[in-house]
Amino acid sequence: MLRLISDVAPEAPSLPRLPDLLKSLNKEGRPPLSPTEKIPKGEIRSSLRAANIDGVFSTFFGCVTAEVLLTNFLLQLGASNFEIGILTGIPLLANFLQPIGAYLSDRSYSRHWFILKTFVPSRLLWLFVLAGIGMFCTGLAPAHHLVLCTLAINLITHIFGALGSPSWASWMAVLVPVRLRGRYFALRNSFNHLTNLLCVPLLGYIVSTWGGGQVQGYGVILILAIIAGILSLLFQFFMVDVTPQIPSKKTAKTDETTGETLESEDQPTPSDYVALLKDTNFLIFVLFFGLWVFSFTLSNPFFNVYLLDNLGLDVGWVTLYTSLMAGASLLTLMYWGKLSDLIGNRPVLMIVVIMLSVIPLLWLGISSPTTLALWVWLPLLFFATGSSVAAIDLCANNIQVEISPVHKPSTYFAAAAASAGLGGAIGSTFGGFLAELPHFGGLPTLFALSAALRLATLLPLVFVQEPRGRNLKQLLVGKRA
Repeated sequence: MLRLISDVAPEAPSLPRLPDLLKSLNKEGRPPLSPTEKIPKGEIRSSLRAANIDGVFSTFFGCVTAEVLLTNFLLQLGASNFEIGILTGIPLLANFLQPIGAYLSDRSYSRHWFILKTFVPSRLLWLFVLAGIGMFCTGLAPAHHLVLCTLAINLITHIFGALGSPSWASWMAVLVPVRLRGRYFALRNSFNHLTNLLCVPLLGYIVSTWGGGQVQGYGVILILAIIAGILSLLFQFFMVDVTPQIPSKKTAKTDETTGETLESEDQPTPSDYVALLKDTNFLIFVLFFGLWVFSFTLSNPFFNVYLLDNLGLDVGWVTLYTSLMAGASLLTLMYWGKLSDLIGNRPVLMIVVIMLSVIPLLWLGISSPTTLALWVWLPLLFFATGSSVAAIDLCANNIQVEISPVHKPSTYFAAAAASAGLGGAIGSTFGGFLAELPHFGGLPTLFALSAALRLATLLPLVFVQEPRGRNLKQLLVGKRA
């Protein structure tokens, strides 16, 4: 039976009031802990509970400001396929700045406060989109200006988010015990998928049935999303703060004998990036990850466009299918985790890459919204996509953690995110460009091209070495034994 965090950590005292926590983070309160310090189990348990709640509210914010609801909002304003491609590529391109975020965060004094400085602006900037919706509804702003405004805000907010993401990943790497890392993140992702599963159809129904029109309806749910985004950040005050500054070995010895505190000598240096460039195994993984995200985003952002524009489906149907993807991820995530523990992460990645290579070809069989397509074919496609993407996210993250050094892993995390971001930004933008070409063949041809490129990414994946992975021969020998 799967053990949760509560099964291995002692009962923690009740969470203090938020004002008390805010006061404890002032300069007179307890300073952030060093990553080398042992954190009490009770504080770990409270921190991980707060991180779960933070993830739920953050997921709600993302449900509104990304993917199908935002895509439908721009389509209602008359956005083109090329602009939808840009929309999808913006957050991925912004991830290319994560190495800068890792460099800056590793020189900060507090993980928590660095995250607040980056994510608070990224959430509040959506107030400008809300103001633009108000101006559009009153006739003060043309539709295309609102499209451009939304794209600009989306770019700026994801730049801030990309700068803060490495600090968040490093913070969680310290707070989550190694032996519970897989189980905890599977549990946290399950909460996030459940939030997506429940909220997206409801929000889509609100937008599609709003009396003032779908643009105005999106403005209503955007208000809720901004509030949820700020609430998610407030729950981080219930998490143990950690400083990126790690004392060197020389400093640790001096402290033991004299009690003096010396300046850390282990701050990130350009040599850390040189060491990364010499790590052949990690570079091959980065190559696979970038190529995979490119081939995946070449078509994936346009499946919803195909449903909304080509097939003329209502946004309520599309949000229902999107929530089905979240449900598939929720149902299969634990299975993929157990399978990756049994056979390794790389074999699982190979399986799901093949599955996701076939899916774009299956979309070619849907040319009209028939009863069979609406109730059987499309649900199966979205379920298969959600299940496979959950495996990709889980296993790629696990390999990334395993092949990254324990010391200063944020540099490696940022490099992988930058590769994925660059590949995704080029893929979605290039896909939108191709779909607009008059003699290309439209979205069906784009889906076929994406399927071929997805399958080709298996080549670099074959050469990635997983430290704890098991090959077929080892599995067969273990089974006979």
